[in-house]
Order: sequence, then structure tokens, then C-alpha cells
Amino acid sequence: MAFFFSDTLPSEASYSRLVQKLSETTILEKIQKKVVLQANNEKFINDDVVAIDATHFESRDRGHAQEKQPKQEPKKRGRKSKAEKEMYDMQKKEQEAQKSLYEKTIADQLDATLEDLRSQVPVKPDWGIKKNSEGKNVFWFGYKAHLVVGTKSQYILGSLMSSGSLNDGKAAIPLLKGIQSLLPKPLRYGIMDAGYDYVPIYQQIMRMNANAIIAYNKRNEGEMIGFDSNFAPTCVREFSYRYDSYDTKYKTLKYVRPIECKGCPLAHDSLCQKVYKMKIETDCRKYTAPARGTQTLNKLFDQRTSVERVNAYLKEFFQLNNVRYRTGKRAKVHFDLVTLVYNASKLAVDRIRKELDDKKKTQKVVA
Repeated sequence: MAFFFSDTLPSEASYSRLVQKLSETTILEKIQKKVVLQANNEKFINDDVVAIDATHFESRDRGHAQEKQPKQEPKKRGRKSKAEKEMYDMQKKEQEAQKSLYEKTIADQLDATLEDLRSQVPVKPDWGIKKNSEGKNVFWFGYKAHLVVGTKSQYILGSLMSSGSLNDGKAAIPLLKGIQSLLPKPLRYGIMDAGYDYVPIYQQIMRMNANAIIAYNKRNEGEMIGFDSNFAPTCVREFSYRYDSYDTKYKTLKYVRPIECKGCPLAHDSLCQKVYKMKIETDCRKYTAPARGTQTLNKLFDQRTSVERVNAYLKEFFQLNNVRYRTGKRAKVHFDLVTLVYNASKLAVDRIRKELDDKKKTQKVVA
């Protein structure tokens, strides 16, 4: 907050009351949106590729021990009677109806409104777990910051703060739905790591007429016979077909013969197929445009480092790790201020850089 030198500084209690009032409104989110739209109007944001990632930061609240769940009574053996089955189904429906959107599956978020998705985000500090670079589990008590960043401009186009225990994948659809009105161009690609490899996230990106570039997360899946590790079809001699092109109209990947077919005795045999076409809808996790394993896809995936850099900037230079408030609502005020100051600082730097470039151009014209 800014104060004039002529004003008396507010007391700690006054500042605390201000933070409390801010925590009960969405004013900081609205200001954040205005800053992004302003940068968009001044043509500093020209992105059609976005990257999504999450980072953790600790809470000021003291971590509590996780409650031990009581042992469940052994289930009655045998088939349920008709009355018991109806009672069981009714209880399951009631339990499912009482769950929030973030307690349900990710697929339930597809048809939910953005307002409901943002209002039901759990912000209570909780224990989180992730694997570090050495493959060991790291625990923390606090929150997660979920960001969607333009890969070229590196502006934060959307942000979400949640409890530390929330699955990263459950924040992707709210972030994607929130940026549709902010991008100057139609979205082309959404880039994410393997933690977001869920079918509903692919479906949401496809609904936005874009393509998902998400690292594949193998989940106890056996080897596919007739396909290589990148899900490209293979010939009789187990050489991989080459990715050729993508048909946007029919959403189909085209694969052509391997290079090894030139000298193959089976090149003119009926066993050797010249062209393979695979629809993305066959399995949207395995078939993406461009196809998995290609240099084009790998170059696009490398742009995901933009959101990792922004995460590092927020922690190192904008005090994201230094939460000074207890409770999740107040910690969200801190998070919103951090992301707002980052975008406002970036807008100011871009304006100064543009002004300097304009001066250089005028000096060259005069000279």
C-alpha cells in the first residue's frame, strides 16, 4: 500500500483491518485483470501459447498433525439385498452431492462456470507433498500457487491460490477458462508437465480450439503392440512410421513410411501400409498435434520454462515465500498482491523499454 509523506502512517491494527476487508472481496483480482487488459491494449501481450505450472509456498500457520482415520468396519460378505442396494446408492448420491467441485473428479469441472470454480477453491493451509530432483518426497505445510503465463510476454494471465494438498490438475481448467477473454489471439497451444496429464484437461483445450502439449504420464500401462514408445505405428520389421502432417479439419495425424522402407524387400508387399492416419479423439492423451516424439513438439514443450522462471521470480524477488498473515483468506491477499505487483512492474518496465526504443529510432531518423 502507498501513503503520502504528509499522512500519518496507519497503525498495525488499522493495516490488519484493511487486510481483513481485502480478504472478503475480489477487488485485487479485478485490478489484476485490468492490468493485464491494459498491457494487452498497449500490445505488450501478443501470446497464443500459454504454460501452466504450480509452485508451493509455506504458511505462517503452525502445521497440525494429520488426523488418523478410524478403521472401517469389515464389510458384510455376500451380495446386498435389493433394499440394502437402494439404501447404499442413495447414500452415495447424497455424499456426492455434498462434495465441492474440487472434491469431485476433474471431469466435473468441464461444465461448471468460472465463478463457481473460483469461489470454491480450498484455501485452508494443508500438508502438501511432491518429489524433488532426487526422487525423494518433500513435505510442506501451506499453499500452492497455480499460474498460467504467456510464454513470450511472461505476463501472469491467470492465477489461483489453493491448499497445499490440492492436485495440480484440478487447477488447470479454472485457469484455462479464465484466460479466454484476455488473450489478443486465439489460443494455439497449452503447455504443461506430466502432473496435468488428465483427459478432461485435453478436452477443455480442445473446446478452446487449441492443442495440448502435455508430458505423457505412464500409469501402469502395458506396451502397445504395433506402436513405438511415442505411439507412432510400426511396420512388420518394427520400424517407426514418420509423422508427416496434421489435418485441422478432421483432427487427424498423418504418418508415412519409415526411411528404412526404401531398401526393404517388403516395401511392395500388402503387409506394408503406405500411410497411417490417427484421429486425436482416438486417445487424446497419446495423440497430440504435433505428434509426440517430434522435434516440433519438443521445441514447443521447452517454452514451459517461462512459467518456471516466473515462479522463481515471485519467490526470489517478490516475497511469495514470506507470508506474514495467518489463515488462508489473508494469505490469499498476500498472493494476489504479489502477482499484481509482478504484472504492474512488468508493465512499467515494458513502457520504459518502449520509450527508450522510440527515442533511439527518432535519433536515427534525425541523424
